[in-house]
Amino acid sequence: MSEGIVILMIGVSTFLGAIGLAALIWAVRTGQFDDHSKFTDAVRHDNAEDLQDAAMMQERKKAHKEKIRQERLEKEKNYRPVD
Repeated sequence: MSEGIVILMIGVSTFLGAIGLAALIWAVRTGQFDDHSKFTDAVRHDNAEDLQDAAMMQERKKAHKEKIRQERLEKEKNYRPVD
């Protein structure tokens, strides 16, 4: 391949990449990826059993975090430096 073709390929690929980046930035700024009704639709289609499962999972996570915090405090309380 000649040097001119390689330079042309690099220029074209850089130009196409810049166009793609500009399109992505435009889409983010204009809110193309925003979905304001996502959460309201999800709640509307959930049944009571799914909501109870979600609440139970949240309580389990909270209890697990508390257990880990208590274990960490216990370790710190019983810590003895090396003699």
